[in-house]
Amino acid sequence: MASADIQRLIDQKVEFIDAQRVSIGEDVEIGEGSVIYPNVTLLGHTKIGKNCKILPNCFFENATIGDNVTIDSTKISDSEVMENSTVGPFAHLRNHTVVHENCRIGNFVEFKNCDFGNGSKCAHLTYLGDCEVGEHVNIGCGVVTVNYDGKNKFRTKIGDHAFIGSNVNIIAPVTIGHHALLAAGSTITEDVEDGAMGIARSRQTNKENFGTKYLNK
Repeated sequence: MASADIQRLIDQKVEFIDAQRVSIGEDVEIGEGSVIYPNVTLLGHTKIGKNCKILPNCFFENATIGDNVTIDSTKISDSEVMENSTVGPFAHLRNHTVVHENCRIGNFVEFKNCDFGNGSKCAHLTYLGDCEVGEHVNIGCGVVTVNYDGKNKFRTKIGDHAFIGSNVNIIAPVTIGHHALLAAGSTITEDVEDGAMGIARSRQTNKENFGTKYLNK
């Protein structure tokens, strides 16, 4: 038999795939037409909008989720995901992160105190901490905002329509301009102006026959 809190939500036209395998706090609100899958825990002042899909293995505490959002195998605490965005699997949003509308947050992504603008995408294997990301920004694989020097936290700002290449380290505090490009593999320590490309990596050197010698030693 479903708990009183789950029955309350069923009466409000929320669908549970398996109500026996869901934990719901008494202050949780879920909008009409949303579907909650098994192995989901919703605690605190969590509020989920209409027509959402909360797929298996999610844990939310004090999370605010807008309408038409899909979230898969993700932990969200003290953070917000706005309308028409998708998150997961295996993402972690925490410490007052806000993901705005029409965003895509992929697998193995962590946001901490991050404001992530409308229509921006971060597909996989990334950490963004203490940062402001503009609208329609593309964050490549393996990007890290280096926000902590061991004593203090620093912020990163990324402008609208910027393109952040894969395996980029951004050493805060730094500002990346609108329509800027950061070349893959760069470690960025200075501001990049609007429309500019930031590149910070050594030139490749090929040593003839060294590969064969090394493998045959």
